[in-house]
Amino acid sequence: MTATTGGRPTGCTAPELLCRAERVVFRLNGQLLAMTDALAGPAGLTTAWWRLLTAVLPRPLTVAQAARTAGITRQSARRIADLLVAHGLAAYEPNPAHRRARLLAATDRARTAAASITSGHTELAERLAHALAPHELGTAMAAVSGLSAALELCGTDVAPRPPRTDGRRKRHRRDGCATASEACRE
Repeated sequence: MTATTGGRPTGCTAPELLCRAERVVFRLNGQLLAMTDALAGPAGLTTAWWRLLTAVLPRPLTVAQAARTAGITRQSARRIADLLVAHGLAAYEPNPAHRRARLLAATDRARTAAASITSGHTELAERLAHALAPHELGTAMAAVSGLSAALELCGTDVAPRPPRTDGRRKRHRRDGCATASEACRE
């Protein structure tokens, strides 16, 4: 186990920790996508369709609102929304607040598909809860939510840095992260 100082592994810089977090989140994203594919496929959905549907199941939203909720671009959301409508899983409804921005609403067929996914999802969640200590899933959720909120505050626009003037080049590992000390490597 790596020694820590103030919650940070000894010898790790903030950029190194961010690189480690990126790798973990990318891996977790792949695992979650595979899980969602396995759950959504038998219900006749793709992961992308399920992702957008989960945004509009509680209530109809504009495509832009659904895109923000699902964490995808408006263009992707528009394309997926049109596919959901074409397959009878969603419908466009008039929006009383805006003439041109129609609402995307889940249909009964989508609710049936969601119900079939829910049982498998619940069973998987229970298995995961048993694999972790009781507080670990909540702690993990709080940490990921906190990281997401912090990234929103910081923004994702990163201005390019000016070139180094000392004649040295910064070394990079193949994964794009700066060379880390041994204590920070996994």
